[in-house]
Amino acid sequence: MKTLNRRALGAVALGSAVALALAGCSGSSSSSSTTSPEASTSTDAASGELKDVTLQLQWVAQAQFAGYYAAVAEGFYKDEGLNVTIQEAGTDTVPIDVLAAGDADFAISWVPKVLGSIEQGTKVTDIAQIFERSGTTQISFKNKQIKTAADLKGKKVGSWGYGNEWELFAGMQKAGIDTTKDIDLVQQAFDMNAFLSGDIDAAQAMTYNEYAQVLETKNPDTGKLYTADDLNVINWNDEGTAMLQDAIWADSDKLASDADYADTAVKFIKASIKGWAYVRDHPQEGADIVTEAGSTLGTSHQLWMANEVNKLIWPSTSGVGMINKDAWDQTVSIAKGTKNETGSTIITQDPPETAYSNEYVTKALEELKAEGVDVMGSDFQPQVVTLNEGGN
Repeated sequence: MKTLNRRALGAVALGSAVALALAGCSGSSSSSSTTSPEASTSTDAASGELKDVTLQLQWVAQAQFAGYYAAVAEGFYKDEGLNVTIQEAGTDTVPIDVLAAGDADFAISWVPKVLGSIEQGTKVTDIAQIFERSGTTQISFKNKQIKTAADLKGKKVGSWGYGNEWELFAGMQKAGIDTTKDIDLVQQAFDMNAFLSGDIDAAQAMTYNEYAQVLETKNPDTGKLYTADDLNVINWNDEGTAMLQDAIWADSDKLASDADYADTAVKFIKASIKGWAYVRDHPQEGADIVTEAGSTLGTSHQLWMANEVNKLIWPSTSGVGMINKDAWDQTVSIAKGTKNETGSTIITQDPPETAYSNEYVTKALEELKAEGVDVMGSDFQPQVVTLNEGGN
């Protein structure tokens, strides 16, 4: 663990950079950037010793990405000789397009969303599968009697679409539901308002975000916050249709042709995993780092998110970031064999071998183990987080 002063200095620099970036694009949906404390505080000579690296997120600053922010604030990237800038995403940002255009060195994105881009010719590689488990669920109130995917038949089923629907459709189709006529599909906004008002029987909800939004809301019948006892949850990990989500992506051609870029990839993965190990062991500090970096989420919601994201990473089966072939093959199979509401599949054929590689994460894990970093988290125990109204 680094000194408190070091973290505090990094957190202040992160927060200031985000505030400036947001002020500069107020009213716009374009992405904003967070400059690492190394860039903000070092002298010209010192910053010249660090390699500039840009990471493109798939959304705004929140604890879903706490490991990367912690790696900045705790100086883990600096320890590897990297000066990392974190770019947030806007509503119209496609992380893989930013990476492919050369406007970022690495990007965070869900695997199924990227598989379609790869089939269209985008040359990128999953070099570290940070989330081992899926955080997507379908939730309903107990009185709806929806306990499994099969129970969605005849119901008003919420779906975000935009590439977030595949586990849901795979689960329903696996359960024998004809998704063209056996459900009433409802376009769900990226909030839980329609669900709470009764316009949706079963709504999509990430364990670390929308599920918490419901638990932060007062039940009008009781005047108290909803609890887990009020809800049924369909977990796609249990239903067998989970797909791989947050991964670190790199440029395939540069990995093959640029030895310096390949070396940087190993260093970036290594420092990022150290960041996630820090958040595992210090979830409150991890949540605070993201808040100080400019996230507008409430205090209890941010801690909930850090805790739930930890559950998707820890304990690790083979070491954080290793791409499990069975999980990859399941994701590809669903991407090829599941049709959404338009009758489309994500891909029509298997992706190329370059779509993922364990080469770089293996090197990073070997170095981390030699340094005594726990990359398995076998003893990980999640916290019990109490949510406050509105996530405050």
